[in-house]
Amino acid sequence: MPAAAYAGKECVCQFRRGICDQTCVRDMLETPFYIACLKLTGRRCVVVGGGEIGLEKVEGLLACGGAVTLIAPDAGPELAELAAEGSIRWERREYAGAQDLAGVFIVIACTDDTDVNIAIYDDAERRAMLVNVVDVPPLCNFILPAIVRTGPLAIAISTAGASPALAKRMKAEVAELFGEEYARLAVMLNDVRGWAKGTLPTYQDRKAFFEGIVNGEPDPIALLRDGDAKAVRDLIESARSAAA
Repeated sequence: MPAAAYAGKECVCQFRRGICDQTCVRDMLETPFYIACLKLTGRRCVVVGGGEIGLEKVEGLLACGGAVTLIAPDAGPELAELAAEGSIRWERREYAGAQDLAGVFIVIACTDDTDVNIAIYDDAERRAMLVNVVDVPPLCNFILPAIVRTGPLAIAISTAGASPALAKRMKAEVAELFGEEYARLAVMLNDVRGWAKGTLPTYQDRKAFFEGIVNGEPDPIALLRDGDAKAVRDLIESARSAAA
């Protein structure tokens, strides 16, 4: 159960129950989330709130190339440093309303003011834009899964908000299972995608080509684990010759 929504605590969502009765999360585990990977490069992203959680969200957006604006009257030293070096834009003030979301692709709110969080959610929803108020499920139209990222590979792990601790454990286990060798193989296979599209006439032909490499013998992942990248390149070249 999200920390900001449990029975007996002061209500923090737009249902305004006074004291939380878990109305907002009653059907959370039954919600089917549409999983997608967003391209944020150069897109305007807003984070409202300058605390530790705000730093976490800012760093995540920057890692994906977002053009980040922080809105907060105060911010921690790491955020201040990011602003000073020009990595983010910091507007040192409170959230001012709908005008702060003009031209914005995604907004993440992590303030401790329920009224501000509700206003951000309502303003974003009216614009049909992406909004996440951290740890308040009914004030989100998307959730942020735990991410394992290695090179071009990204593996998302979600418990639909039921247990961040479990998601964290799974992230560590998945990271150990799918290591750097998978990312290296992805890069190698990407190098021949253009050839496959230009040479192999049908989708089924291209599918068979790549699956034959990935699932064939010798196992390219085992070869990379043994440090034999040349053998993998030879394997790919042999598959090209056979398919041409």
